[in-house]
Amino acid sequence: MTHTADVAPTGGRMPNDTAPSTIGLRVLQGMGMGTADVIPGVSGGTVALILGIYTRLIGAIRTLAQSPTALLRGDVTSAGERFRAVPWPFVLPVGVGMVLALGLGSVVLPPLLETYPVETSALFFGLIVGSLSVPWSQAVEANGSASRAPLVALAVVFAVAAFLLTGLPEIVIDHPPLWRVFLSASVAICAMILPGVSGAFLLLALGIYEPTLEAASDLDVPYVATFVAGAVVGLGAFSKLLSHLLEHRLAVTMAALTGLMVGALRVLWPWNEEGTLHGPDGSGEAVVALLIGLVGFAIVRGLLLLGRRTGHPAEHTDVIQ
Repeated sequence: MTHTADVAPTGGRMPNDTAPSTIGLRVLQGMGMGTADVIPGVSGGTVALILGIYTRLIGAIRTLAQSPTALLRGDVTSAGERFRAVPWPFVLPVGVGMVLALGLGSVVLPPLLETYPVETSALFFGLIVGSLSVPWSQAVEANGSASRAPLVALAVVFAVAAFLLTGLPEIVIDHPPLWRVFLSASVAICAMILPGVSGAFLLLALGIYEPTLEAASDLDVPYVATFVAGAVVGLGAFSKLLSHLLEHRLAVTMAALTGLMVGALRVLWPWNEEGTLHGPDGSGEAVVALLIGLVGFAIVRGLLLLGRRTGHPAEHTDVIQ
């Protein structure tokens, strides 16, 4: 087994994961991801990509998922090795932040989205537009001097696919059976780690978004346990594939992710009514939405600029070969 060093793209080493300031930062990063996953149309994977922890997070998830897989094969030694190989000082604070944000977000965000739908959508629209350069620049860099035409074509294909997917009608199931909860969670969790693909939106399309929020709010243990089990199974299977693509097909993977983010902007269009795109009711509303969108755009660009100046715009994966 080889263990790659954690190095920032600038050549400097990444922050010490055990330092109190870094732990606090990881919790905040996890909260950003968790908050995004509660909002239909926004992906926690997008936030991880913006914050520079995406590739490392996927590598950590892959390593963690290999432990129960080895255990099922009866290989206790390998399961223990994989479990110990997980960068827990990185994973735990991020996980804690996500859980906190998911719990708080399930209570706070739905009323906010209902009361200020145009303003909230405009803010996140601006945030996503401002972050599009992150995966695309990685795709171009990994592609080197080769032609960019295939990358552009791939991005367009995935953008169209995401645009069509996000136009699917919403379904509401008041009391979904647990088998449906399990299967829906295993599918939605894959979206939650893909930039541009909203796990919350897939839960809406599958009909269990509102029941899941209610179950989390009411501490419905059987429902929540079934959802978590489905998420773990889906995450284990998908993270292995995604980690492989990030290691061996970085350029095409990032181009595809860029396309997904572009196409998924359909959900965040401020005047989107059940998949149908409309224009603003008046010039005043349009100006307010534009200004709020620009604020979101500026926030992301500021964070990216700060990351470059501090020498940690992104963090490389920590994968065991």
